[in-house]
Amino acid sequence: MLFNSFEYAIFLPVVFLLYWLVFTELKWQNIFLLAVSYLFYGWWDYRFLSLLIFSSVVDFLVARQLSRTEIPKYRKRLLIISLISNLGLLAVFKYYNFFVTEFVIAFSGIGIDLNMGTLKIILPVGISFYTFQTLSYTIDVFRKKIKPVNDWIPFFAYVSFFPQLVAGPIERASQLIPQFTKSRKFDYEQARDGMQQILWGLFKKVVIADNCAVFVNATFANYAELDTISLGLGAFFFAIQIYGDFSGYSDIAIGTARLFGFNLMRNFAFPYFSRDIAEFWRRWHISLSTWFRDYLYIPLGGSRVDSKARLVFNVAVIFLVSGFWHGANWTYIVWGGLHALYFLPGILSGKNRRHLNTVAVGKYLPTIKEFINIVITFIFVVIAWIFFRAETVGQAFDYLHRMVTSFDFPVRPLQKNMILILGITILIFVEWLQRTKEHGFQFEKNKLNKPGRGIIYLITALTILLLAPKNPSVFIYFQF
Repeated sequence: MLFNSFEYAIFLPVVFLLYWLVFTELKWQNIFLLAVSYLFYGWWDYRFLSLLIFSSVVDFLVARQLSRTEIPKYRKRLLIISLISNLGLLAVFKYYNFFVTEFVIAFSGIGIDLNMGTLKIILPVGISFYTFQTLSYTIDVFRKKIKPVNDWIPFFAYVSFFPQLVAGPIERASQLIPQFTKSRKFDYEQARDGMQQILWGLFKKVVIADNCAVFVNATFANYAELDTISLGLGAFFFAIQIYGDFSGYSDIAIGTARLFGFNLMRNFAFPYFSRDIAEFWRRWHISLSTWFRDYLYIPLGGSRVDSKARLVFNVAVIFLVSGFWHGANWTYIVWGGLHALYFLPGILSGKNRRHLNTVAVGKYLPTIKEFINIVITFIFVVIAWIFFRAETVGQAFDYLHRMVTSFDFPVRPLQKNMILILGITILIFVEWLQRTKEHGFQFEKNKLNKPGRGIIYLITALTILLLAPKNPSVFIYFQF
């Protein structure tokens, strides 16, 4: 079920009303959320529910057993069971065919033909998200950072919570499970803010991302025939598309959770206003970058290592694994590798934490230096996005080559996309004004009165209805 679908437009208000008016006791609210979350996930393919339930059962039982023993070797064995179970699901469904294909190609290069076949399997929606979420729970119990949950209902509801189930944010058990175990009362202000964030998320997804996708898909499919302007626009529009698509999903997810009395972690903090790559990664897909920081980078030694070589290794690992997490394709690995190269100068020089504050706080415009840094950072990010979007690494290099050698500058591509460019301009303008807020529509009442806010919401809703594609498109990160 898609957030931007007719089915969801019926599903959400029905669930909302039943949740607050019928299932008023905490236990029944949790059972109801668990049931509707399974319905939401099973809408794609009910068979995938078995994997979700399997992952939930394994980590619930492993965590309980961890609390019953202090013997190190037994605790490690239990953790290994969780790791193998969760990472094994990813290995089979997401990476098996990739490794088989690469092994066959590698051995054929030295004259050995391997008779290894690939599997005809479909990648379950959101498997990378919920396996990481439940895995972090087991690791935290193993580290004794949290205590295991004795009641399976809150835990299963935590793993499958429908707003963030298929594309995050990847929540930590310490932050979300307690919200399932304490009573919840309807909060009008919280719900109102949630609706505002949902509306802004839908604008980014439907009006911006989906319309960018039309141009981006045509550009990457025919890049060999296009000029510098068209290719440059294709790369720029994809950067906007993936941001509007993924941060739009996160806004809808966080806003939806607020309707039910839950607070999810922030996943995007206006990343394209970053002044360097380190700041970009503190603001982009925050739940994943902090997951890798806490469960991979720091255990490797992080930045507190004895040699620069080990520091380079740790940074390379974190970005390459992050790239591979996104998909079984060399394009994602190269994308991660590029960001590692971008990141290294800052961390090696100790300047990776220069920009911890929001740019130009209290000012209407950034300084010239800040503006130049933002533009340069964005250009580097866009170059990496070309590899992320391309079908192959070779195609990405060819795209870049043609983009800087096909010196033809027609104005037609710009003229044909003026409405989209106007929409992107509005997106950038609103988010720049709101860059110190949680989302684009979190207006201060003393700066914008109620009628003014109402007009903005009405225009936004009408724009979404008018510019929505006939068939709702799947969110990009569903494939991960």
